[in-house]
Amino acid sequence: QVQLVESGGGLVQAGGSLRLSCAASGSIFRIHPMGWFRQAPGKQRELVAAITSAGSTNYADSLKGRFTISRDTAKNTVYLEMNSLKPEDTAVYYCYLQIVGRRYWGQGTQVTVSS
Repeated sequence: QVQLVESGGGLVQAGGSLRLSCAASGSIFRIHPMGWFRQAPGKQRELVAAITSAGSTNYADSLKGRFTISRDTAKNTVYLEMNSLKPEDTAVYYCYLQIVGRRYWGQGTQVTVSS
């Protein structure tokens, strides 16, 4: 079993910053790809950022330059640093960990950006 626990969400004013964390635990014996999706009300879940087992990163084009994904492999934790936040960044943010063909999800953390 694999568990993912996110933290760091909250309410922030436009232009502010937040740092999300996602700690993975359970039957994890290697470094696996991890990342973040988000889902705004009435919209589909969309990829925010991903980091491979080798440390390569990938971002949604619209978020490049504002969001940064990183990881601490010793802690099985992935982070999402979000800067210059906009009201349209308001969403539930979900982290995931991928082991072979299966993707495990966290419970989500709410990020609300006020104008």
